[in-house]
Amino acid sequence: MSLFITLEGPEGGGKSSQALQLVEHLREQGYDVHHSREPGGTSIGEQIRGVLFSLDNTLMHPRTEFLLFSAARAQHVNEVILPHLKQGQVVVCDRFYDASLAYQGYGHELDVESLRSITTFATWGLTPDLTLLLDLPVEEGLKRREQNGDWNRLDDYDLAFHHRVREGYLAMATSDPERWVIIDAQQAFSKVQGEIRRAVAARLSGAEDSSST
Repeated sequence: MSLFITLEGPEGGGKSSQALQLVEHLREQGYDVHHSREPGGTSIGEQIRGVLFSLDNTLMHPRTEFLLFSAARAQHVNEVILPHLKQGQVVVCDRFYDASLAYQGYGHELDVESLRSITTFATWGLTPDLTLLLDLPVEEGLKRREQNGDWNRLDDYDLAFHHRVREGYLAMATSDPERWVIIDAQQAFSKVQGEIRRAVAARLSGAEDSSST
């Protein structure tokens, strides 16, 4: 039984750590799980990630930024995500195309519908079955990033940009409640993980019921 789960949200929400815990939990439950991330997930994607996040590349235009994310995503979907889903695995991905819509669309204020069209091309029309939005105030998230010493070029944008990103995420989640689950990432790590596991368990149960009918 295949299921595609993505974790999204503003900076500092703990997506990577929460994804790792979720993957470990699902494997303990007996599920065949593949864990990946964006940008990255492939050799080509990881090379593009280095370009995108480098603080040396402050002159990068938002359109260039979006197209580089999309290029890495096209390779990721073709090389990794679709093959694992076709094998009946659960795929857990730290960010997917919603990040580009939030960051380059809402954050940089590029035309979101144009970005959606390019995204459909880059992903072969693939949409996650469940997207977990780990939401928290912008200032808190950036403070966490700075404290962790993992600051990159996207973190370095101004506060107004990051507020638009968060607003974009919330707007997308509100408009598609069947796919999105909003989780308060200000809670203790264990509480966030508990909410994630409950949301995933409900979606897995529904998928298993559908496959048995």
